Amino acid sequence: MKNVIILFIFSLSFLMVSCSNSELYEKTDYFVDQLSTTYESYGLSGITTNETVTSDGYYKIAPIGRLINVRIEDANAASEDYDKLRNRLENHYKGDDRVNDVYICGAGTIMIDCRN
Repeated sequence: MKNVIILFIFSLSFLMVSCSNSELYEKTDYFVDQLSTTYESYGLSGITTNETVTSDGYYKIAPIGRLINVRIEDANAASEDYDKLRNRLENHYKGDDRVNDVYICGAGTIMIDCRN
C-alpha cells in the first residue's frame, strides 16, 4: 500500500511539472511568434507591460527588446533549477530558426535570444 501511495505522489508530481512546462512553452512560444510576425522588438518597456506568469505562479516570462526573459519565481530556486530549465527550453527550441540561443544571463535568469 505504501508503494502505491509513493507511486501516486510521484505520478502526480510528474504531471504537475509536465503541465507547467506545457504552459511555459505556450507562453514563450507566443512571444517568439510575435517577434517573427507582429513586433520588430518589444523595446525596453516590454518587460513591464507584457510580462506574464504561469497559472501556477512558478515562472515569469517577460520580453525585452528581442530577448525573452524567463525567471523562476521560487526564492529557493538553485542554479541547478535554472540549468534544468535552460536544457528544457534549449530542447524545445532546437531547430527553430527564430531562436538563436537559450542561455543563463548574468542576472541568473534564462534568456531566449530572438535577435536577428
